[in-house]
Amino acid sequence: MKTRKAIALLLVMAMTVSLFLTGCGKNNDDTTTSANANGDYKVYLITMDKMDQHWVSVDKGASNMADICGVAYKWDAPDKKDNAKQIECVNNAVADGADLILLAANDPVAISTAVADAKAKDVKIIYVDSPANEEAIATLSTDNYGAGKTAGETMLKELDAAGKSSGSIGIISVNTATNSTMNREAGFRAAIEADGRFTLLTTEYKDGDAAASQEAAAGFITGNADLVGLFGANEGSTVGVGNAIKANNGGIIGIGFDKSDAIMDLLKDGSLKAAMAQNPYTMGYLGMAQAVAALNGYSTGPATIDTGVAVLTK
Repeated sequence: MKTRKAIALLLVMAMTVSLFLTGCGKNNDDTTTSANANGDYKVYLITMDKMDQHWVSVDKGASNMADICGVAYKWDAPDKKDNAKQIECVNNAVADGADLILLAANDPVAISTAVADAKAKDVKIIYVDSPANEEAIATLSTDNYGAGKTAGETMLKELDAAGKSSGSIGIISVNTATNSTMNREAGFRAAIEADGRFTLLTTEYKDGDAAASQEAAAGFITGNADLVGLFGANEGSTVGVGNAIKANNGGIIGIGFDKSDAIMDLLKDGSLKAAMAQNPYTMGYLGMAQAVAALNGYSTGPATIDTGVAVLTK
């Protein structure tokens, strides 16, 4: 039902965008084309890092919509998750004359002062994937708690299919500051705890680094003889979980988050049983549409837009 609602909302948004875009390239006798007018605007996308294919997809969506509407566009982000460097990216965008920033906040508290300073200089803010604590025009993201709960329910189904009715489950996540992954962990834990048959171990936080996540996952496997499952809360965590299970020749149920070439390969060879796939292209594409609407003084609709999630299996 949640998936249907998300799809319905996206269809409504798509129709709204298509109506709006009829003005992006049309030339009326008495007005400048919207594409030319939009060319005066500069929009930045600032993501948590440039490590994950997830962010590449967000960039692609934003870039494609920017091309359609004739908006000057740039993607900037730290090479890896770093609060100070992401704050520097925001400050640099403001100094470069950004009219609007599409932001995926790594730490919603740490970056909020920089966001507030940007707003004070008349830079508009729209969040994609992960909001900060500072108010923005809109947020386009996954219902991360709901998706985490779906991941937990998927884990339970896979454990049942494998004949497992007890044991421990480990979680590899990013950090305790990132709202999106913390909400996924909370949803996952809620599903497992409601079932009551399995013990959840203390989460290992590895900043989404695949190698460090694999090492932590291997530690779960060697340190817990009753381990039956591992959950990765983002792309790097999931790749690490899958590779650790693969190195162990299976025997552990792996459930992850996000979609990348590496994750797809791990699903195909059975090292992972399922992954929760977000819609990062949609975040970028509709996020840029919202940006152009906001810059032109049009309504941007709901303050929060759920961009949906799907369960990928072999």
